[in-house]
Amino acid sequence: MAEDHDGAGGRDIGERLREELHRYAIISAYLFVCFSVILLYRSAVLLEQGQHFLPFGTAAVKALVLGKFLLIGEAFGVGGRLPVKTLVGRIALRSLVLLVVLVLLTLVEEIVVGWVHHRAAAASLGEFFGPLLPERLAVSLVMLLVLVPLVALIELNRVLGAGTLGRFLRGRVQ
Repeated sequence: MAEDHDGAGGRDIGERLREELHRYAIISAYLFVCFSVILLYRSAVLLEQGQHFLPFGTAAVKALVLGKFLLIGEAFGVGGRLPVKTLVGRIALRSLVLLVVLVLLTLVEEIVVGWVHHRAAAASLGEFFGPLLPERLAVSLVMLLVLVPLVALIELNRVLGAGTLGRFLRGRVQ
């Protein structure tokens, strides 16, 4: 029986699947840690006001969904053909492009959640852009801060060659 190859360097489908699942797990774990820290801070602030709030399940779901969106965006080359010559410029611009994609997907999510709760799209968007807008902007800026190191690692790995950064990070420190 012939081995299935995808034409990408002779790697079979199983190997590519393992590699993609590994990347997905790493990205999702990173996002989960970041979102959990943000929620822990928010919980501490709300606890001072007598409210209990600690939805780590929300952090996990958001991390899994956004992790998949980031991988899909990368697969489609979102921000991949930027007219930037420096690595730092590419990291900054690609982080901004990915942030815009995630904000747009969040808007779509708000509309879908509104439909599930029998609200019109305009009502959901009005709620999104209403009194919570300063909080939404703050969350977007924090998300940008979360994306910059992630994109930096992805870009460094691309520049150094696939797997080189991982070998450096797992290697012994002299």
